[in-house]
Amino acid sequence: MRLLRSTDLALRVLMRLAVADDTTPTTREVAAAMAVPYTHAAKVVAELQHLGLLEARRGRGGGLALTEKGRTASVGGVVRTFEGDGDVVDCEGTTPCPLRTGCRLRGALRRAQEAFYAYLDPITVADIVAEPTGPLLLDLTAPPG
Repeated sequence: MRLLRSTDLALRVLMRLAVADDTTPTTREVAAAMAVPYTHAAKVVAELQHLGLLEARRGRGGGLALTEKGRTASVGGVVRTFEGDGDVVDCEGTTPCPLRTGCRLRGALRRAQEAFYAYLDPITVADIVAEPTGPLLLDLTAPPG
């Protein structure tokens, strides 16, 4: 299973903001630190804001800040939200699979996907930035001096 870029970026943005302390980096600064296009980061930030996981303030003194909901958010929940509820394989696509009426693979993959999410559900954003990750995130995103 491979996560969408937006899912990966959403998790990395939440992790970065979880260790931000008193700083409020801008979307542009987060995009630069994560080496992703600003437009991509802006879409992810907008979705995270819509979900109530972060606050985004505009203008002088503005920036991004993690909310308490964001700090305690389930990693599994964030991944589900960004990945959607679709099956791992598309048996009904433009060229439907000829085995779809009697295939057991689809069910096995669905159960594996649910096991993946079930493993991530109890893990929070705060959990994934604990030592040694938190200090590494700060070093990674420190402004060039």
